[in-house]
Amino acid sequence: MRTLDDTMAGMRAAAEPTRLRILALCADGELTVSELVRILGQSQPRISRHLKVLTAAGLLARVPEGSWVFHRLAQDGPQTDLAARLVDLAPLDDEVLARDRQRLVQIKRERAEEAQRYFRENAGRWDKLRTLHVDDAVVEKAILDLVPDTIERHLDLGTGTGRILELLAGRTDFAQGVDLSREMLAVARANLDSAGLSHCQVRQADITQLPFPAETFDLVTLHQVLHYLADPVRAIESAVAMLRPSGMLLIVDFAPHEEEALRRDHQHRRLGFSDTQADTWLKSAGLTPRATRHLSGDPLTVTLWSAVKTPAGHTDAAQPVLAKSTAGRTLETPA
Repeated sequence: MRTLDDTMAGMRAAAEPTRLRILALCADGELTVSELVRILGQSQPRISRHLKVLTAAGLLARVPEGSWVFHRLAQDGPQTDLAARLVDLAPLDDEVLARDRQRLVQIKRERAEEAQRYFRENAGRWDKLRTLHVDDAVVEKAILDLVPDTIERHLDLGTGTGRILELLAGRTDFAQGVDLSREMLAVARANLDSAGLSHCQVRQADITQLPFPAETFDLVTLHQVLHYLADPVRAIESAVAMLRPSGMLLIVDFAPHEEEALRRDHQHRRLGFSDTQADTWLKSAGLTPRATRHLSGDPLTVTLWSAVKTPAGHTDAAQPVLAKSTAGRTLETPA
């Protein structure tokens, strides 16, 4: 809850031309100090001082990413509404703000070009992997079939290019993607910028040590992530900790297979997971399995497992649980 002191502190922090320009820019995307220096044409120490004031007032959030730090408009905390209102008051037709936006567009264009270079360098190995399983469009349709139509807060672990954030953006009020790779985060950030998805953000973090408060997301997705991990159970437990009661976890990964080349050439630690294995992990983490869908390919089968976090003190006997599944179909029966 914002107090009168919070309000006055926020208004004082924003009552300076450069700081209001910074707020307007950070409302349209995450920016580093060096990017703000380029856009605003001021020295790095001066920009850093302005950022420190805005962050201390709760109007901006700092998002560390390795040796870099991105800054964005506050999305959580008592000053969130005030920050948005201050940006709304900025005159969009002002000559200075219009020039800032033009320079921001150029920054985003350069980001996109860098991301595409990285993507092109690695596209061959990714394309080869795609030929081993069912088309991505089929997988994405299955994801859309399983997740809720409306999602307040979505967390995508191991977000990669940010594709799952894009896919579900129309159903979410706010979405956060997490990945350890700065290169992949650059790709994701460029993709989200190009799609105009300002309510979707990405940040660098270990998915087993997430920097978010517990029980703050309604949907958590793990799309083609678990097979890279030495300890998938830790990732599932971390995901479950983020879920609100009645929230959903959706895992998309491979069924058991014998493609040893994936271990050698693509750093896969696990050659797929069985339904029994996934079901056991989900139940042990405090979830109730909902549905499983198998999408057969040659030679890899993609499997989707969905489960719901049961509110403490409630039983779930009347809810449907997994009976069995067949390729491209989901079968459920009452418990």
